[in-house]
Order: sequence, then structure tokens, then C-alpha cells
Amino acid sequence: MSLEPLEPIYYPVATLYLVSTPIGNLGDLSSRAADVLGSVSRILAEDTRRTRILAQHVGTRAQLVSLHQHNEAERTGEILAWLGAGEDLALVTDAGTPLVSDPGARLVDAVAAAGHQVVPVPGPSAMLAALVASGLPTDTFTFLGFPERKGQERTRLLERIARSPETVILFESPQRLHGLLRDLETTCGSRRRVAVARELTKVHEEFVRGTLAEAAGYYEEHPPKGEVTVVVGPVDPDSADDGPDEDAARALARSLIDGGLKPSAAAKEVARALGIPRNSAYRIVQDLSGDGS
Repeated sequence: MSLEPLEPIYYPVATLYLVSTPIGNLGDLSSRAADVLGSVSRILAEDTRRTRILAQHVGTRAQLVSLHQHNEAERTGEILAWLGAGEDLALVTDAGTPLVSDPGARLVDAVAAAGHQVVPVPGPSAMLAALVASGLPTDTFTFLGFPERKGQERTRLLERIARSPETVILFESPQRLHGLLRDLETTCGSRRRVAVARELTKVHEEFVRGTLAEAAGYYEEHPPKGEVTVVVGPVDPDSADDGPDEDAARALARSLIDGGLKPSAAAKEVARALGIPRNSAYRIVQDLSGDGS
């Protein structure tokens, strides 16, 4: 007796659209993005108050539902239920491309695992806009999001940037921009190239391009406002002036000692992080310990 092959059973699959939205200029919203926002039943938004402006602009009647880092876990089950009932949904962030330094990764993973479609609707991105207009290498790059404000994690991030053979992109608040540039100057060397993009696509869009020392000096005199993206050029292995100098080594050693490391451990870390001889690192640490500075 032979068995006839069973006919496959197809279940209706709903779609979660990841919709990129303008980072400042509403004219950057694509017609496809507008169509999707007008066709879904619900829009998942990081801040429904900001997204309501966009919803009114495109004339959608979709229900706005909050989805942020504090409720993503508990909201995921509810979203899966909506998709399971056949509803198409859209996920947006406050501005730009969803999931880039914003919540949503856990949700996308769960939606895909449940067998629903996840469809990106590409569009504006502050990260890519800053990179391509920076004047720095674009063939390879790394995006590191918002840097830690203090502690060993910040130190490790700064060290990573100092050694990076790739262009590095960061987000930062305007209030902390000058401090970040000074810390980068200390760790990477004053001559490392940087571009600071502010208020991209908006009326007061600004690019400041130059060395870390020049950018830090500029923003010390001109405190910034608005959204900020920082693009740091890669290390130049052939340039003796590109790496950190002794002042940078002293600054890093001081921060490590102030953070509680013993002088011997601090010296080893300085040598490792900045690529200087251990004898030089030990001398710098001993000088700091001797003069109490």
C-alpha cells in the first residue's frame, strides 16, 4: 500500500515592517514608508507623542502602541498575538532606522522565530549620513552606539577606538560631546581625524571636520545643541604622530590609578592599551606616584 503525499498546509503569515523614518526633514520619508504606515493596523513606536506627528503627516489611522526598552519584553507576547491574528504591524523609532541604538532586536527575533515575515523598509540613518559626508574612509567601519559615561567600560571602548583600523561611528548627547572629544584626544592622540555631524538634515545642520584637538577646541568655545554623531578616523599604522603621546599615556595612567588599580597593574594596562614599551609605561606611572599629581 502506497501513501499519497500530503498536501502542504499554508497558514496566513502576518508581517512586521521595520520602517525607517526621517531624522529631521519630513521630505526624506519615502513613498513606500508612507504607504506601509498607512496600511498597517498598528504602529509600534518608541515615543508615541513624536510618532503621532509623523502619523498625522501621512494620514494614517493606525493605532500607536508604545514599545521601548522598559516594556519590550512584556509587550512582545501581545505583539505576537496581534500578528497571529493576521494583523500587519510597523515598528518605528523616534528618528532614523529602527534597532540602531534603539529597542526592537528582541522583538524581531521573536517574530521571526514565530514564523512571521520581518520586512525592512530602508530609509534615513544618522549613522550612514554622517559617515558618507565625513570625508573619512567608508570602505570598512564600526558602529559603537552611545559610549559609556565612565568606568572601565568607557576606558576599554576608548582603547578599542585608539587601536581601530576602521572608521568608528558614535552617537553622543550634546552635553557630553566635548568630554568625549577630549577623552578621545587623550587616548587616540591629538592628530587623529574626526568629523562631528550635528542636526543632520535639519535647518542648522553642521559638520565640523579636522583633528580631535581642533574639534575639541571648537566645541569648547561653541557648546553644541541637538542630535550629534561622531565619526572617528582609523589609526594610521605608518604615522608616528597618529598614536597617543606621553601626555595621553599619563592621562590614561592617572585615570586607572584613580579608578583603584595598583601602579604595577596600571603600567601594564597603559603599555597594552597604547602600544608603548613597558619600561616607558612603568616610568610614567612611577612619576605620577612620586609627584602625587
